[in-house]
Amino acid sequence: MSASGGTKAIVAALGANLAIAVAKFVAFLFSGSSSMLAESVHSVADSGNQGLLLLGGKKARREATPQHPFGYGRERYIYAFLVSIVLFSVGGMFAVYEGYEKIKHPHEIEAWYWPVGVLVFAIIAEGFSFRTAIKESNQTRGALSWREFIRRAKAPELPVVLLEDLGALIGLVLALAGVGLALATGDGVWDGIGTLCIGTLLIIIAIVLASETKSLLLGEAAGADQVEKIKAAAVDGDTVTGVIHMRTLHLGPEELLVAAKIAVQHDNTATEVADAINAAESRIRAAVPIARVIYLEPDIYSEAAAAAGINPGKAPGGAPGDTPKAPDTPTESGH
Repeated sequence: MSASGGTKAIVAALGANLAIAVAKFVAFLFSGSSSMLAESVHSVADSGNQGLLLLGGKKARREATPQHPFGYGRERYIYAFLVSIVLFSVGGMFAVYEGYEKIKHPHEIEAWYWPVGVLVFAIIAEGFSFRTAIKESNQTRGALSWREFIRRAKAPELPVVLLEDLGALIGLVLALAGVGLALATGDGVWDGIGTLCIGTLLIIIAIVLASETKSLLLGEAAGADQVEKIKAAAVDGDTVTGVIHMRTLHLGPEELLVAAKIAVQHDNTATEVADAINAAESRIRAAVPIARVIYLEPDIYSEAAAAAGINPGKAPGGAPGDTPKAPDTPTESGH
């Protein structure tokens, strides 16, 4: 796992959510506020989610086996997807149901100082957790916007914690607004409306998480900048003259599979080609350290074959007869 960043953010969120869950349950028992009950369940669900992320990170570190020769890196994606399911069902759907029931059967909030005090405490605690997640994300986010970071991140932990903490903070504000309006008007319906809004928010966040994690589970290619680095590193301009076609696939957040057909000189000996492939693999690993599984197939690029539409590297789903590009070769700048 991006241990220093992801794990630190998860542990901070777990500690905050456990403390908040206990406080919210106590406030619910004293006040009877449905917003507090929904928020209590939300915090319990979030605590369980952080536990799932930690478990996924641990399982992903297992060594490869004959049955799973590429290792278990995708375990992190599976557990992140489970988080979205828990958030949708235990958090979102429960809050929607509780809000609906409270709107149908409203009752006044008792001991108002309990929910108000706990919500203020929870906002402070969640703010600390959110701040930690932002700080750790900034170390890997680079120039990406927050939206791009959540969509492009290959390690799921930080985006999950970020969205959970953001949802928790907004949910706490909604709960505080619902409780406040219920106290100000004496109408418990506002508490139910606040609860309903919390549930809707959690469902939206769960859908976003599920959508992004599904893409990772299906298998995503390396980023465009990494692809260019790999192509440039593969070519030495002597034995390896270009990359005919290439496929990349994330086996996990920090493990990349690279499969490419490379162009070599027609008069090279088998020994020269083998040495060139080994050298190309070393250059690729130096340029992109997460490229740990590399398969390079030598071939002699033929313009005649390209013109005839013979393209074993045609992208899946492409039209019949698609022709390959000429081998990618580095320019003077090395790209």
